[in-house]
Amino acid sequence: MTAPNANERRVCWGARDQLWRCLDENKDDVSQCQKLQREFESSCPAQWVKYFSKRRDYLKYKEKIQTEGFEPLDSSAKS
Repeated sequence: MTAPNANERRVCWGARDQLWRCLDENKDDVSQCQKLQREFESSCPAQWVKYFSKRRDYLKYKEKIQTEGFEPLDSSAKS
């Protein structure tokens, strides 16, 4: 894999941003964003797609922890 040039990076990031916006507006319903998902996957290197997907999951989890707080598992629930 060769590194994307500046224009290819801009296209990739733009596709990512459009997909993320769609997912935010549709409460993460991927079926509503299929076209944008395909554009994202075709505009970015596969490793970037994987990274950005994990990054979004992490950011959503972080946001949830910050707004709802963290509740550790009950240690007495272990079997």
